[in-house]
Amino acid sequence: MSGVLEFYLDRHAGVPTYLQLVHQVTHALRVGALHPGDRLPTVKEASAQLAINPNTVLKAYRELEHAGLVEAQPGRGTFVRAGLARPAVPDHPVLRDELDAWVGRARAAGLSADDVLALVATAVHTTYPDRSGVA
Repeated sequence: MSGVLEFYLDRHAGVPTYLQLVHQVTHALRVGALHPGDRLPTVKEASAQLAINPNTVLKAYRELEHAGLVEAQPGRGTFVRAGLARPAVPDHPVLRDELDAWVGRARAAGLSADDVLALVATAVHTTYPDRSGVA
């Protein structure tokens, strides 16, 4: 997906919209889906796609710029400056099997994918309370 990023919002996540956008960009950088030189959707494109105020997108982009991850180029757009991709995450087959089994039980219990993601996000935020929004 190099260079292509389509934002999505979870309006029930309890996370401010601009932070959801920041997290999505940083995640895409970490997994290598975005690379230095890639262009982010314009403020106008992103705000229209998500039906949100352009200032919200601008706030996210400014936070990413402040972190040194993107660079705004007037008249051209916002471009990735730095990547966050790390070497492949070490494989943990036992943990992966446990997670797969848990997700299967959650689905069997009637939870939606969004419900499962919200539970996982809550667990991560509880376990890693000092985790900052960027990098």
